[in-house]
Amino acid sequence: MMTLKLSTDEETLSAFIPGDEFTKQVDDYIRNHPLAVSLREDPAFTESRPHLKMPAQMRERSLTGGTLAGPDKIVVPPLVFCEDGGKSLVSILYLGPSLCGHPGIVHGGLLATLLDEAMGRCCFPALPNRVGVTANLNLDYRLPAMAGNYVALRAETVKVEGRKAWVEARIETLPEDGKEPAVLVEAKALFIEPKQAAALSGLYNITG
Repeated sequence: MMTLKLSTDEETLSAFIPGDEFTKQVDDYIRNHPLAVSLREDPAFTESRPHLKMPAQMRERSLTGGTLAGPDKIVVPPLVFCEDGGKSLVSILYLGPSLCGHPGIVHGGLLATLLDEAMGRCCFPALPNRVGVTANLNLDYRLPAMAGNYVALRAETVKVEGRKAWVEARIETLPEDGKEPAVLVEAKALFIEPKQAAALSGLYNITG
């Protein structure tokens, strides 16, 4: 049986090597943005690039970690900060021009996918076996998300009851010079830990 070696959170932070100058600029901007710096200094948060925990052969088949990752798409692996105990999550990413529905506007379905994935990642540590499935997802689109821009995704676990976790999240602009962010889309979701949670938990630790 083949054994898959998983990267640690710390190892994921050095696993990505930009392949061109623009990608390096994007990566540097995300890593050094004041939001990333402040979260990095907060001991309650753990920093990682979760997609890079996946073995390469599995990442190729991941929608956000493989299919939609790369030049003009999700240009660099999202930088994610998770608060201890599944309380909250902040992700910083750049959405390129090949992710559009309408010309120049990021596809709403992609935003829904990013929110669903991040909200699950946020609340899973708060569930008994650290894994769940989406039972309900509601979104309110507030403003167009313009392609070729940086965004921040913020999620918070607002309630946990046994195998159920309720999460709220939003995607907002990542402004420069201390400007107030603009909320692009808001979401609420319910995640439920399934009966086969113990088996799924092992799978999630590989693919998460």
